[in-house]
Amino acid sequence: MELGLQVDDSRSPFTVLSVKGEVDVYSAPRLREKLVELVSEGHRQIVADLEGVDFLDSTGLGVLVGGLKRLRSHDGDLTLVCTQPRILKVFEITGLTTVFRISGSIDEATSAS
Repeated sequence: MELGLQVDDSRSPFTVLSVKGEVDVYSAPRLREKLVELVSEGHRQIVADLEGVDFLDSTGLGVLVGGLKRLRSHDGDLTLVCTQPRILKVFEITGLTTVFRISGSIDEATSAS
């Protein structure tokens, strides 16, 4: 399945990056490029909407962690939106629920400070 990436910057100061499809060893580099591009354009509060993600492997996790580190080094943050049990389980098993702020909706992610 093709990886879909859509940027919505209408919720200033937040930038919402909607991710759809499978985030795996083949598609993760596209996600990494998009995150790097957003940070280099000055976006500092990014919300990654993972509701459309069907599959997430360790490469995808690595890209998200790398994006978080990049943003934090620029005084920013990366918040995830995810309610799917099978995707949340990946974050729970790896202990990344303590690293990322995971919200139940885009509204929740963009209203929290």
